[in-house]
Amino acid sequence: MKAVVYTQYGPPEVLQLKEVAQPIPNKNEVLVRVHATTVNRTDCAILSAKPFIMRFFIGLFTPKKSIMGTTFAGEIEAVGKDVTSFSVGDRVFGFNDGVLSSYAEYMVIAEDNYFVTIPDDISYEHAAASIEGEHYAYNFINKAAIKEGDIILVNGASGAIGAGMVQLLQVMKVDITAVTNTKNMALATSLGANRVIDYTKEDFTKENQQYDYIFDTVGKNSFGKCKPILKPKGIYISSELGPWSQNIFYSLFTPMFGGKKVKFPLPIDINDSLQVVKNLMEAGEHKAVIDRKYPLEEIAAAFRYVATGEKTGNVVITLQVQQ
Repeated sequence: MKAVVYTQYGPPEVLQLKEVAQPIPNKNEVLVRVHATTVNRTDCAILSAKPFIMRFFIGLFTPKKSIMGTTFAGEIEAVGKDVTSFSVGDRVFGFNDGVLSSYAEYMVIAEDNYFVTIPDDISYEHAAASIEGEHYAYNFINKAAIKEGDIILVNGASGAIGAGMVQLLQVMKVDITAVTNTKNMALATSLGANRVIDYTKEDFTKENQQYDYIFDTVGKNSFGKCKPILKPKGIYISSELGPWSQNIFYSLFTPMFGGKKVKFPLPIDINDSLQVVKNLMEAGEHKAVIDRKYPLEEIAAAFRYVATGEKTGNVVITLQVQQ
C-alpha cells in the first residue's frame, strides 16, 4: 500500500511517499481503508517535534511511528476475532493526537481507541474535517460553566478550532462574537456568530463590550491584553501555552483571587468529543469547513500551506485506494 513515511523530524520535505506492507489487524483491532484524513496544527507539531515537550510522547530523537496522521475517515475492511462493536463495511471516523498512522491507504486501530461510526448522510471528507478542531473546542467548553445568555468572544473563529467552537456554542443559546479576517466574516455568521469583528480593521481588545468568556483559539493574544474586556469574574482560555508558558501558571494562581482568571484546557475527552460531533451531524447542526483538498501524493504541499497560518477551517487529504 502507499503511505507517507518519515524517519526524522523537520520540514515537509522529510515526508516520503512509499510502498509499505499493509497492516494486519490483531484480535482486538479493525483494518480501515482510509478515504480521507487532514493536515492540522497537531500534525504540524508532530512533524517538527515542536514544542520540544512533544518528543517525550512521539519519540525523543526520532519518531516512534514512521507513518503520521491523527485523523481519519474510512471503511472497515476486516475485524479481529475479538471485535464486537464494529463490523466489516462500517463507515467510521476518529482522532488521536498520539498518532494513528492514517497517512496511508490502510490503517489498523484498536476497537477501544477513539473512533465512531459516520452518520449515513455524511461524506468521508466532511467527517475527517470535523474532528481535530472540534475536539479541542469541546475541551475549551468543558473548562467553562457556560449558561444560556453568556456573552462569549471567539478569537480565530475561522480556523479549525474556532469554526468548531462557534458551532458548538451556537446550540447552547449564548451570544457569540467571532473575531476573524475580512474574507471569513460571512462564514463566521453562517456558523452561528451573532456579531463578527474584522481583526484587520479593529482591535477587539480595545472595545467597550465585556465578556463572560474569551476563547483564544489561535493563541495570538494574552490574558493581559484581554483582561480589560473580561467581566469581573470573566475567564480567558487559550489554545497555546503563551510565550513563556505563562498560561499554565496563570491557570494555577488566578483562581485564588476570585476575580478574572485563566483556565488551561487539557484535551483528554476524545470519546466525548466524537460523540458530541456525531450527534450534531445527525441533527443537521454541523458544517464541515474545508479550505483545500490535496491528494496523498501532495501532502508536503498541504503541510506547507497549513504552516502559513492562513487556512480557513481544515485542509483535507483524499485517498484513492488501489483494488
